[in-house]
Amino acid sequence: MAGTKNNHNEQGSDQHTKLPFQDVDETMCDADVADDTTSADYYFDSYSHFGIHEEMLKDVVRTKSYRDVIYKNKFLVKDKIVLDVGAGTGILSLFCAKAGAAHVYAVECSQMADTAKEIVKSNGFSDVITVLKGKIEEIELPVPKVDVIISEWMGYFLVYENMLETVLYARNKWLVDGGIVLPDKASLYLTAIEDAHYKEDKVEFWNDVYGFDMSCIKRRAITEPLVDTVDGNQIVTDSKLLKTMDISKMASEDASFTSPFKLVAKRNDHIHALVAYFDVSFTMCHKMICFSTGPKARATHWKQTVLYLEDVLTICEGEMLTGSMTIAPNKKNPRDVDIKLSYSLNGQHCKISRTHFYKMRTRLQYWTDIGLEDATLIHMLAECRTTALRFHIYTC
Repeated sequence: MAGTKNNHNEQGSDQHTKLPFQDVDETMCDADVADDTTSADYYFDSYSHFGIHEEMLKDVVRTKSYRDVIYKNKFLVKDKIVLDVGAGTGILSLFCAKAGAAHVYAVECSQMADTAKEIVKSNGFSDVITVLKGKIEEIELPVPKVDVIISEWMGYFLVYENMLETVLYARNKWLVDGGIVLPDKASLYLTAIEDAHYKEDKVEFWNDVYGFDMSCIKRRAITEPLVDTVDGNQIVTDSKLLKTMDISKMASEDASFTSPFKLVAKRNDHIHALVAYFDVSFTMCHKMICFSTGPKARATHWKQTVLYLEDVLTICEGEMLTGSMTIAPNKKNPRDVDIKLSYSLNGQHCKISRTHFYKMRTRLQYWTDIGLEDATLIHMLAECRTTALRFHIYTC
């Protein structure tokens, strides 16, 4: 995207911002993968690699927000039993222990659980933090209930990876009546951008490839949302709230929804894509703490999610792009996300009504979809040496 290349510098993020969802992570290249490893096993093992944790820990917006919630509001965890869902390196558990939690149960499904135990011991918190290795849905806690559940469950597009389902399972099974979930609110927003240069380079390219029509690839490519950092200057319309999720009260089925939207143009321009981002809130704090992954906020590892349109929309200031977005876990692989976008514009220079379908999925799932057996797939990944997108895949 035009004007996005420098947005990562302040927090040390990866400088390659044009990353399609089907790129492959170098951490998928372990040569010592057993023959009986399945794609599901590999999914859970993805978080065994320190590089993913390094990226998230260096996301200062993310990590400092959680730290501030705990350190500036110690009453939330002091003398409480805390459950950390998807603990990773155990950083959130360490924050809670240092703030005076009575005990923290850190649940981590990947091999990183063994490393988390070492980290806990090295920092002198072995008597306060118990690391449990396994899936939330399969482990048993040594206590019947917990007072607080903390988790950094948010994926790209907020709901990608479906870790929210795991947090809700833990809430329903272990959280005491009146207990606290951190964070407790998450809101998904939508806006529209001008992005002619990138769309021409990466999408329209397929119309004429050395004189040959390869537009069938274009139609496939445009259905894949892009995780990218958007320049705030590209925004053409206002932003609209699609959905606010109250993690302390919602049911798991509430993560599938259809929301209408009305985006009003702030200037005369063209629209090439819609952009989704989310905000996260900790409303139980003495003074509410929030952070945003929006294009006008400081960049995070979540970036934004860009959905390119087949058509270029010409819109005038004050005109309205209306429509609806339907979001649901994919039926075959619930960690993937299916998106249905319907929109209409009845403007001075453009009158159009369209429906597009998108699917957020990893390269791993793509190869599985086209019929590669798991063992073949894993060995192929083991031999690759491609440096690309570090997938933001949670393990529990």
